[in-house]
Amino acid sequence: MKYWLLKSEPDVWSIDQQKKAGKIGTPWDGVRNYQAAKNLKTMRKGDQCFFYHSNIGKEIVGIVEVIKEAYPDKTDKSGRFVAITVKFIKKLKRPVSLKNIKKNKELSHLSLIKQSRLSVMNIDSKSWKILNNMGKI
Repeated sequence: MKYWLLKSEPDVWSIDQQKKAGKIGTPWDGVRNYQAAKNLKTMRKGDQCFFYHSNIGKEIVGIVEVIKEAYPDKTDKSGRFVAITVKFIKKLKRPVSLKNIKKNKELSHLSLIKQSRLSVMNIDSKSWKILNNMGKI
């Protein structure tokens, strides 16, 4: 299993909306950055993802799981990009802010800090554990 971080603007799609979608999950679509799209193609069923509220909040707020691997993104008329389907797993007891992530030297290598505009990124297992602890999981 691999670990990831998915960014969403909460006024467009929030963790609460994801939770309401239930076990059937929802497509994670609309990704138009080639590096982020490559990451979507790499994801496998069962992979866990942090759900990050970008722009408003700038914090990790929950965890979702990949339940369907990459398939053509219906929102992409060019046919070049893919989507995945994710389902809600849980909300963090305490959201982990970008500010606090930046304060932790052990997390300074994360794409969340180095490539702040990237919307789909890999998280190594050590960082996953640190972030879970920060979120009181």
